[in-house]
Amino acid sequence: MTVGKAAFVVVPEGSVTTPAGFRAGGLHCGLKKTERHDLGVIVCEVPAQAAGVYTLNQFQAAPLGVTKESIAEGGTLQVMLVNSGNANACTGQQGVDDARAMRAAGAKAFGVAEHLVGVTSTGVIGELLPMGKVLPGIERLPAGVSADGGDDFCQAILTTDLVKKEICVSLTVGGTTVHIAGAAKGSGMIHPNMATMLGFITTDANVASADLQNLLNEVTDSTFNMITVDGDTSTNDMVVVMASGLAGGEALSPQHADWEAFKAAFAFVGEHLAKAIARDGEGATKLVEVTITGADSKEAARAIAKTVIGSSLVKTAVYGADANWGRIIAAVGRAGYKVETEKVDVRLGDITVLEQSRPVKFDEERAAEYLKGDFVLIHVDLHMGDVSATAWGCDLTYDYVRINAAYRT
Repeated sequence: MTVGKAAFVVVPEGSVTTPAGFRAGGLHCGLKKTERHDLGVIVCEVPAQAAGVYTLNQFQAAPLGVTKESIAEGGTLQVMLVNSGNANACTGQQGVDDARAMRAAGAKAFGVAEHLVGVTSTGVIGELLPMGKVLPGIERLPAGVSADGGDDFCQAILTTDLVKKEICVSLTVGGTTVHIAGAAKGSGMIHPNMATMLGFITTDANVASADLQNLLNEVTDSTFNMITVDGDTSTNDMVVVMASGLAGGEALSPQHADWEAFKAAFAFVGEHLAKAIARDGEGATKLVEVTITGADSKEAARAIAKTVIGSSLVKTAVYGADANWGRIIAAVGRAGYKVETEKVDVRLGDITVLEQSRPVKFDEERAAEYLKGDFVLIHVDLHMGDVSATAWGCDLTYDYVRINAAYRT
């Protein structure tokens, strides 16, 4: 894919271990009732420049605070631990103590200082971690960590996900080939505010922690923060970036000639992971993309796009292949931003259903057939300005209720 004069390419079979200096692994330590992996780790050969974004849910899970402490110490991480099957959220001081014990165990197992270890958890809220299983599992992790361990790591972070989510790209900056890779989990409780689900991005580019943080903030706002599955913001949402710098070459910063190319590749990784989460929404049968054009501000465009994509009535209409544009326009009108109500156009794919806020005759059968596909585009033109935004989500199905009615069992 080309950005200006620079290009990045997707690396087939690439993973979080493709960037120079990274290894990963995963194993089953007993948190899940099945034999699926439930403990994973990403390890860097050197302390990596690091940055993170975290949920704004006021009930933040204990591991998030511990990871914030680690990154704040020196802006670096060398080991990133994650468990699935238990969120370690709403667990009081014991939860904090357990998260710190995980960090200490990770530091000992991999021979690094504690502040170079980050931890995070995902799973059921309100249950204490069974440390008698977690700590021995951490002790066993080093033996299974390798440059080929990206798949094991991806499997270890899944909960209700049906598929693993990963991507890797490469590009040339300053004459040096660098890689950016990512892995994520997320299927339900997805309505991010500052971050989403669990996301892990690795790169071998030479980028300082402060510049990584600014880049992650910006990309999160246009990718991870623009997806929704069910309107619920998790207690555990977090995205962490680690940059080893081992590709060599000169340091990258916003002043570098190739910064925009690096930024575009980084944003592609974020968008790919975000869309993969939306597509894998619990019970989902299709990916839905809502594009708002003609807005007069970025805030309005993003808010309206997320309101439409988050509407339960829109989501169920898409599931039922019902071209009910009234639900779309109602969502546009309640998003909290001024709309010129005589100017709005709505399209489903290339089928215009509303023009200048007036109904347009369209082929209902053709529209229904379009909505039966596994990808649905809803385009709303506000005709108020030149700002646009895109949000991603999924349809709302019977299976979503079935999955979440029995989540703990």
